Amino acid sequence: MAMSLWLAVLIPGAAAILLAFHRQHQAQINLWASALACIAALLAVLGPAHAGTVLMLDAINKPFLLTTGFITLTVALSCPYFLEPAGKGGAALFYPLFQAFSCTMQLALACSNIGILWVALEGATLATVLLVAFNRTPQAVEAAWKYFVLCGVGIAQALFGTVLVAFAAHQALDDPQQAMNWPALHAAASHLDPTVMGIAFVFCLVGYGTKAGLVPLHQWLPDAYSAAIAPLLAMLSGTLLNVALYALLRIKMLTDAALATSASHDIPNMLLLAFGLASTLLAALLLLRQRDIKRLFGYSSIEHMGIATFALGLGTPLATFAALLHLLCHGLGKAALFIIVGAVTRKAGSRSTERIRGLLHLDPRLGWAFMAAAAAMAGLPPFGLFVSELLILTSAAAHQPWLAASLALCMVIAFAALLRQVQPMVLGEAPAATTMQTKETIALWPSWLQLGLVVILGLLMPPPILHVLQNAAIRISIPLP
Repeated sequence: MAMSLWLAVLIPGAAAILLAFHRQHQAQINLWASALACIAALLAVLGPAHAGTVLMLDAINKPFLLTTGFITLTVALSCPYFLEPAGKGGAALFYPLFQAFSCTMQLALACSNIGILWVALEGATLATVLLVAFNRTPQAVEAAWKYFVLCGVGIAQALFGTVLVAFAAHQALDDPQQAMNWPALHAAASHLDPTVMGIAFVFCLVGYGTKAGLVPLHQWLPDAYSAAIAPLLAMLSGTLLNVALYALLRIKMLTDAALATSASHDIPNMLLLAFGLASTLLAALLLLRQRDIKRLFGYSSIEHMGIATFALGLGTPLATFAALLHLLCHGLGKAALFIIVGAVTRKAGSRSTERIRGLLHLDPRLGWAFMAAAAAMAGLPPFGLFVSELLILTSAAAHQPWLAASLALCMVIAFAALLRQVQPMVLGEAPAATTMQTKETIALWPSWLQLGLVVILGLLMPPPILHVLQNAAIRISIPLP
C-alpha cells in the first residue's frame, strides 16, 4: 500500500509536467490523472498504516487524503465547462497548475516531515496565485496579489513555528536528524520543551490559520473567491482549507503533549476556541451584507472553518469526531456548491445577488441544484453538516455551556443570513427582461454525487467512513506519549 500512497502524490505531479508541455487533449489528461490519483488514494486509505522516510499513512491523514482525492476528481469533471466553451486563452496554463495544486495538497497530507509539509503548502500558494488571476481582469490581479501577500506573510509565520518545533525536537531526540520527522516527534512529544512548543504553536496558528481563512488574516479569502473561476473555488474550499487545518492539528497534538504537565496546558485549546468563535461570529455578521454571490459563500467558508476550529479546541473525542465530519461534509458540499454557483453566474451574466432571481423559473435544473447545495451549507437536515453542528453544540454544552450558547447564536445568525440571501435567488420572481446569457449546460451529476454523499453522511454513515473518522478522532484525542 506504500506504493499506492506514492502514486497518489506522484501522479498529479507527473501530470502537471506533462500538461505543461503537451497542449493536446489537456482536459482528458487532467481527468484521467485525477481519477488515477483518487483510486491510488483510496487503495492507500484501505491499507494499513505506513511510516516511511518521506511519506507516511496513519489514522489522522486517512480521511483528508480520501476527501482530497475525491473532490479533485469531481472538480476535474467540470473543468472543461468553465474553460473551453469560454475560449480562455489561459486554459493551457490552468490544467498544469490544477494538477500541481493537487500534488501539493496530497504531498502535504502524506509527507512524514514537517519541513516538507511547509514546502508543500507554500507550493500550493504559488500555484494558486496564478489561478486566482486566471481571468486577467484588474480585480483578479488585485485579488491574486492580496492572496499572495497575506498568505505569504502567514506561511512565513508557520515557517518560524516549524523551525521552533525542530529546535525543540533537536534538544529532546537522541538522533537530531529525526527532528523534523512526524513519527519521531510523536514518540518524543512529551519531552519537548513546553515554552518553545507554546511559542511555536502560536506562530503556526497564525500561519496555517491564515491559509484556513481564520480571523483576523482572512481578508484574502473573499477577494480571491470573488475573482477566481469555479473549479479553483471548489478546490480552495474543498481541499486547501482542510489541509491547512490538518497541518495546525498536527502541531497542536505535539503542543498538547509538551504542555501536559504545565500550568498553561489549556492555552492551545483556548486559542482555538477563541479564533474559531471569532471567525464564526464575524463571518455570520458579514454574510448579511454581501451582494456578490461568490463572496457570500466565501464568508460561509470562513464560518464553517471557524466552527471546525472551535470543535478542535474543545478537545474531546466527540468534538474531534464532529470536527472531522464537519470538514468532510463542508469540503464535499462547498465543492459542489461552487461548481453550481459558477454555472449560475455564467447563465445569469452577473455575480450580483440582486440580479440573480427566480432560478427555479429560469432554469429549474440549475435552481434545484443550487437550492440543495445552499441548504447543505446552511446546515439543514438531512445533510451531514446538521449532524456535525449538532454534535459540536452537544459537546460544547457539556463542557463550555456559555461558549455553546455563543456558538449557537452565531449559527442562527449565519443561517438567517443565508436564508435571506438565497430565498429570492431561488424562489423570487425573475424580472421580465431577464434572459440567460448562455444556453450551454453543465453536467451537474458530479455535484449531485457530492451532495448525495453529504446526505448519506447525515442519515446513515457507511461503516468504513465511520471507522476511518472514529480512528482519527481517537488518535487525535489520546495524548501523545
